[in-house]
Amino acid sequence: MSVISISKFERFFRTVAGLDVDKNDLKRYSDFVNHKTYDLLLRGQATAKANGRDIIEPFDVPITKGLEERIHNFKEINEEIELKPILDYMTTRPLLDLDYSKETEARLPDIVGGLSVALARTFKIINPDLKNPQTMHWERAFSIFDLLL
Repeated sequence: MSVISISKFERFFRTVAGLDVDKNDLKRYSDFVNHKTYDLLLRGQATAKANGRDIIEPFDVPITKGLEERIHNFKEINEEIELKPILDYMTTRPLLDLDYSKETEARLPDIVGGLSVALARTFKIINPDLKNPQTMHWERAFSIFDLLL
């Protein structure tokens, strides 16, 4: 990832939750984003199959009210930081039994952005005084998301 991308990633976490992350956190973040994207798309595939479709549409992906609100938060923040192209590039599209519609593909960076906002704010819920997340904080946040998504 380029230096510019890393600085946007750092700025994003500072803006959303007052956190100082560095390039070493980027691997954890990338793992989180790709794992949760896979989970959401896997559920989307199950919904599409259950409805007799051979393509995953945006409405198949299970977006909760809270995640939808974080997606809106991300869109507002993205206007300033312009992180969406980086998220689009770094998000792995898992190979599933069904293909994604173009609309689903186009929505993925915003979904990842919403997950990112939720992740950053989760750190602050875990520890309101946290400034620099450590391995323990990342693991706790991942566990919370694994329980819910």
